[in-house]
Amino acid sequence: MAKNLIIYYSRKGENYVNGSIRYLAKGNTEIVAEFIRKAVGGDLFEVATVKTYPADYTACTVEAQRELRAGARPELKRYLDSIADYDNIFVCGPCWWGTYPMAVFTQLERLDLTGKKVLAVMTHEGSGLGSSERDLKKICKGASFGKGLAVHGADAARAESTVAAWAKKEV
Repeated sequence: MAKNLIIYYSRKGENYVNGSIRYLAKGNTEIVAEFIRKAVGGDLFEVATVKTYPADYTACTVEAQRELRAGARPELKRYLDSIADYDNIFVCGPCWWGTYPMAVFTQLERLDLTGKKVLAVMTHEGSGLGSSERDLKKICKGASFGKGLAVHGADAARAESTVAAWAKKEV
């Protein structure tokens, strides 16, 4: 049986939801990552940066854009060193300026994804998958890729059946 790893970055606190800023006790991407684990099993790995992003949503978006433009690779609190035991790698994150937060790439660039199936998952407020699939293909050399999944962030808590059906089809 295939073994799954769910790598995710999620933002709690102030978030953009259906046109306004709201406080979320749990980030949308974390909710979706947990739905994937519930549907197909696997291990969760949360990408967490050493330097925290601003609590203010707008300030966070400014920082995220600065990192994207600079091609930054923020330092993480901990890293996965090997994914040798896994077959499928779900890469989950919020859509920040059309792609994953740069911290997700910090982790992925340290891994040998040769022979792994990589699946893009994005939570968003209108951007869909953005360039996430294209960006993963640049970084995840030697991997194969399944069909990505975009989940509207405001609907994440109600998307379990959609997420489960997609995950089961892809693995």
